[in-house]
Amino acid sequence: MGTVLEITVICCENLRVKEDPYVVVRAESLKCCTTKMAKDSGATERSLFSWNERLMVGMPLHARSITFEVQSNSFKALRPVGVARISLSDFLTPENSMQVFSYRLRDWEGKRNGVIYFAVRVAVPEPVKGMVVSKNSGDEFVEIEQSDEVVVGVPLWWN
Repeated sequence: MGTVLEITVICCENLRVKEDPYVVVRAESLKCCTTKMAKDSGATERSLFSWNERLMVGMPLHARSITFEVQSNSFKALRPVGVARISLSDFLTPENSMQVFSYRLRDWEGKRNGVIYFAVRVAVPEPVKGMVVSKNSGDEFVEIEQSDEVVVGVPLWWN
């Protein structure tokens, strides 16, 4: 597994859909993350569906894009209501700050169907605590809390 992205699916507007939609996020993998269903807020003339849901999406090393699919139970997930495929280079930045984006969605026939808003940043890995490290390939083990040192292991059957 490569990098993990923290993606917050914020909302969709101008989405033509009959039933409560949800968003499926995938990164060139069979694994995907899914939001809960959202209801139309009805606050404006335009349809507005809001999630504000945070997803942790694992990016395989070979991944070059990420796909947002807005789906609805009316299609029984056979066809997405709207799709946006976005190159990772569009939002991976060295400063690793949370950035908000909006992309046009296209339906199954390629017609415009709404806009999706989301925020992205690279997730910071949690430090490993309680790691057990072998000392001098003997039977002694030392427990450490955190370390910046590199540990190299060689299997016993190695020649």
